[in-house]
Amino acid sequence: MASNQELVRATACAIVDKLNSGEVSPLDLLDVLESRIAEVDGLVNALPTRCFDRARSHAKTLMKQPKGERGLLAGLPIPIKDLTSVAGVLTTQGSPIYRNHIPDRSDLLVEHLESNGGVVYAKSNTPEFGAGANTFNEVFGATRNPWDTSRSAAGSSGGAAVALATGMAWLAHGSDMGGSLRNPASFCGIVGLRPSIGRVAHTPNFKIDRNLGVQGPMARNIEDLALLLDAMSGEHPADPLSLPVLPTSFLAEARSGKRPKRIAYSPDLGITPVDPEVAAITRKAALRFAEAGAIVEEAHPDLREAHECFHVLRAFDFAISKAELLRSKRDLLKPEVIWNIEEGLKLTVEQIARAEAQRIAMTVRTLEFFKTYDLLLAPATIVAPFPVENRYVAECAGQKFDNYVEWLGIVYAITLVCCPALSLPCGFTASGLPVGLQMVAAPRGEAQLLAGAKLLEDILGVRGTTPIDPRPPK
Repeated sequence: MASNQELVRATACAIVDKLNSGEVSPLDLLDVLESRIAEVDGLVNALPTRCFDRARSHAKTLMKQPKGERGLLAGLPIPIKDLTSVAGVLTTQGSPIYRNHIPDRSDLLVEHLESNGGVVYAKSNTPEFGAGANTFNEVFGATRNPWDTSRSAAGSSGGAAVALATGMAWLAHGSDMGGSLRNPASFCGIVGLRPSIGRVAHTPNFKIDRNLGVQGPMARNIEDLALLLDAMSGEHPADPLSLPVLPTSFLAEARSGKRPKRIAYSPDLGITPVDPEVAAITRKAALRFAEAGAIVEEAHPDLREAHECFHVLRAFDFAISKAELLRSKRDLLKPEVIWNIEEGLKLTVEQIARAEAQRIAMTVRTLEFFKTYDLLLAPATIVAPFPVENRYVAECAGQKFDNYVEWLGIVYAITLVCCPALSLPCGFTASGLPVGLQMVAAPRGEAQLLAGAKLLEDILGVRGTTPIDPRPPK
């Protein structure tokens, strides 16, 4: 068997090959992960809850099946974000309210992953209820960026991104409403994909058609990302919005070599300030698509209503999902969550109707835009990783923001128009911090998105920059 260090650095696709050949077992991998977590997690706090006994029990059951018949993941261990229920495992949602909550049943997403050969061994850290793109909470504390442990890992899937970047995971689950798969991917130098609505089935909570937030995959490279998307995808009757599995796998599509012909790049989507260094790095990366024969132009769809629209629809979501917590446990909620719920409770039907109409109008314009362009590129975050003590980004390029989520406009605008989008590592700042390029395709265009992202990943030569050992502040 390969050494622990070789296994930690191996790709998820390579690990699955080893599992299917019998070179390693799921139990071997759990031993490797337990050792790696003991070595590095004290420096970054990515996986505060571990369930290795449960994982080993599940692995032993899985190993009773013949090799090659254990699902797409074949026994590969995977952490689940702490917003999502895993039966018998502490699931806090980052909130003191649920500090001791152990659900009896897993979310159907977890059940689906486990039926596809995933072995859950940990819960990854998240901000309270996933609110705010900096991973800290009153239950477990802050998750730190491994490229500089004085910096934020972003969020809300920050624990998952850090686990990947430090070799404590080969693949990881996350979720995304306002960039929560894309922001931490950008800050941590890994890949995170927000899929189309319905691509990944999950247990509906509070509202059947609640769709601002989706579940999605995170990985260290595009092929691994596609592998996990394949393992997560599929319809389920309990999720009426869920989509059937496509005839061709996403991994095959990523490896297809299909090339986009026309690319749009925008430094700001016309709606937000952007740090000049981040804009320069992402622009340089986008222009390298020309090496594959693509035309690259500066353009973006008209998203001018994005801030107003998202503010209203996000607040409405908080109101329907957390108003009861505000009434009964206000003293245990962080200020940003209280503000979001109260904003939602103040909404009128007219405001909600206006926001829904704005979302439809922006989506129609975006669909028209994708008749001209195969992909839209933009920064995944408007700043490089900021000090972990800062709760959020209060200003950028001289512009102050009105609230704690407005700095995320460049990603939540894409959420609103129902497009799949990922963050691909595309370079580093002068101080050595990662920068992610947001890549967007038309709704349900994951295949085209993954093929294009794999092409640019090869051109940029960014594959293999993680995992790293956590690095102290410079």
